[in-house]
Amino acid sequence: MAIGVIYAVLFWAATLVLVLGVANKVLIYWKTPAPLKIPTTPAPITRSGVVVRMMSEVFLFKSLYRSDKLLWALGFAFHYSMLFIVIRHFRYVLDPVWSVIQFMQPIGRYAAFVFVLALLGLLARRIFIDRVRYITSPSDRAMLGLLIFIGLSGMTMSFFGGHTDIVMVKEFFTGLITFDLKPLPADAPLLIHLGLVLILMFIFPISKLLHAPGIFFSPTRNQVDNPREKRHLSPWAAELEKQGKMYLDELD
Repeated sequence: MAIGVIYAVLFWAATLVLVLGVANKVLIYWKTPAPLKIPTTPAPITRSGVVVRMMSEVFLFKSLYRSDKLLWALGFAFHYSMLFIVIRHFRYVLDPVWSVIQFMQPIGRYAAFVFVLALLGLLARRIFIDRVRYITSPSDRAMLGLLIFIGLSGMTMSFFGGHTDIVMVKEFFTGLITFDLKPLPADAPLLIHLGLVLILMFIFPISKLLHAPGIFFSPTRNQVDNPREKRHLSPWAAELEKQGKMYLDELD
């Protein structure tokens, strides 16, 4: 029971750090001024066109496909395999489990292989390609390593190790939601896997993984290409302009 209490406290703390940290970063992104009209051309000239462009970036990685086919393939495989894995894990917090989650169980299980292989490819790219290695920091490799070990530890439980008592695991996580502490199986692969996930949750708000919400605030993607039709003026610039006009009026 002591292990369950420790992990419960850690998961509550990690969730708080994750939610507040990401919310704080999003607020910073929201308040950061965009004084220039700088959409990457060719860019849409209507707001609906911007929405379509943004969705093509979020779901298809369109600009990445145009610039680097290898990185696009690895990134596409990594992100969508991770999506299937995350959807599969909803069975641990839903009761009853939705039919779509049940359908995703075998897909999410075998997506783990794609997840790890894609990450190994991304890591190899940062090691063996000179121009990429030059701009790679130790934190980049550490983050990829963390994700790889999360995938490997999960695969160990699913394919190569003894079967963890998933009923106890589900009771533990549903208990976290209702603040009702339940015991957690003391299986080493499970504890390692959950420990790595906790590390990821704690560091996510200060990591480069924040490109997930950050893409929606990128002026090169979210701006309409209409500088001739409409003057672009950020709120703080508009306020300065207003003050300048008032000062000139007082001089007159």
